[in-house]
Amino acid sequence: MSTNLDDLVNQPDPSRLIYGLRDTGYDFNTAAADIIDNAIAANATEVNVWVDLQPDGRKFVYFGDNGDGMDAAGLHGAMRYGAARRANAKSLGKFGLGLKTASSSICLRYGLVSRQSGETELRKLEWDLEHVGDINDWKMLREPVTKQEAYWYGELCGEDKGTLVIWSKCDRLLSKDYEEPGGSAEKRAIKGRVDKLREHVALVFHRYLSEANTDFPTVRITINGDTVSPFNPFYPERAEQVLPSHARVIPMQLEDGTIHNATMNAWILPHSKDMTDAENAEKARINSRSQGFYIHREGRIIHHGGWLGVFRSDDPHYSLLRVEFDFDHKLDDAFKIDVKKSRILFDPALEEALRATLSPFWNEANNRYRRKNKEIAHDVALNHTSSNRTIEKVSPKGAAVVEVDAASQEVTVNNNRGSGIRLHIPVNNNVNPNAVYIEAVDDITSGHVWEPAMRSSGDSGHRIGVRINKHHDFFQKIYMRTAALGDAVEGIDFLLWAFAAAEQNNSDAELARTFEDIREEISVSLRKLLKDTPAPSQKDLEELAAAVDSVEGDD
Repeated sequence: MSTNLDDLVNQPDPSRLIYGLRDTGYDFNTAAADIIDNAIAANATEVNVWVDLQPDGRKFVYFGDNGDGMDAAGLHGAMRYGAARRANAKSLGKFGLGLKTASSSICLRYGLVSRQSGETELRKLEWDLEHVGDINDWKMLREPVTKQEAYWYGELCGEDKGTLVIWSKCDRLLSKDYEEPGGSAEKRAIKGRVDKLREHVALVFHRYLSEANTDFPTVRITINGDTVSPFNPFYPERAEQVLPSHARVIPMQLEDGTIHNATMNAWILPHSKDMTDAENAEKARINSRSQGFYIHREGRIIHHGGWLGVFRSDDPHYSLLRVEFDFDHKLDDAFKIDVKKSRILFDPALEEALRATLSPFWNEANNRYRRKNKEIAHDVALNHTSSNRTIEKVSPKGAAVVEVDAASQEVTVNNNRGSGIRLHIPVNNNVNPNAVYIEAVDDITSGHVWEPAMRSSGDSGHRIGVRINKHHDFFQKIYMRTAALGDAVEGIDFLLWAFAAAEQNNSDAELARTFEDIREEISVSLRKLLKDTPAPSQKDLEELAAAVDSVEGDD
């Protein structure tokens, strides 16, 4: 094909582009939410979603609404890649791409069936990516509405106006092909997708689903016949809004020099141990991934969880703090909203201002979490007595203590690095005689799982000891579960004491930082590995406490 190099019109290749636009970062949940956005923008009061797995393994997803519907011109415009701007700038739709990119991210063929009243016939248009690829042209399909499509329109849209979105050839609804298409394994996978979508919709559209929220129109959403109940992530019935009124309004200067406001609330939720498991699962869902910003655009959540660079993102000690951040369409450009409406970027100056405003409450959430964990740790006190006795009896070889200065927290030892080695480590006097070598404590501020120490039941005769951090996930999630297993507790005790002893026997002023870095790396790695490991429930703790009492009674 000849090319006129003087022609500055350079049309994209239809086949390449329509397939390339499948990979814009959607997953099933965010793609479905984009379709629901369009229904709400069309003034729907009901949106019904149905995920259908046929016996032969074919998969369909239907979205039906009772919104305004479309005539022939509206249908054609809606199916255009880069549809015209909506008349209402507050609409949840933004770029004119959502229907197309969201749909094609999941399926190879998608269509619209719509009408503006029950007295007019149904109209249909479809995009089939394989058809576009075969002819290499931007050409839709206009075929008669089938009986099956008319049935689903009636089921999900009613007999009056509305729109039905149909996803077929769903090659990306599930992550793999199944040996038995439509079989029990694939049915379970579809059910999992539906359950996750229900959770996502309950969160993202919680303000629209709530009849109590009068700031936004109420919309009823069903998924496979079940009505979705709103999940308000801030649990206002029990959470505390801690941000003072003067800090809740954030002025933003637009490019034209005008000022427009975003708003913010900071909520500290109750600790999961102050709720029943059922209450936590239904109302709060406390976990490390749920802390952070919940960004609402026009009342719809476009980002949830994580600190967007304002604070570190995965420390479970801050999991009680959630920030409710609101803006409308006038600030879209200021926050760099993407086509999926699922990403937001804070300007560095705003990021710094948010950090300064929220830091006191971020720290308070940390304190509340740690105070509760401290109560839990005290309620279930691990028995380290046997470990201390064994180390006292065996007296493993280690650094020889020459001098101890409790005031400066320094010790002088003879170890494998030489004589008269000075080390800066915790010095503990007058400790419990049964906890000279090993003790779980709540005042380690470094975040490390353990730290070495020189310890004495008086003010002399110091021994090499280890202090174990009650606030670290390893203690809360692993150590405490071994409370009823004396041998397991001893095994972990001995391991950590051996690490501490080896550090003191091989360290000097130069190597001390290296050992500290090793403890830091191990502690961070353990925290990441245990991020998704649940902490013991209240029932677990009660059973552990009873088991510990039994073990101690046997001793």
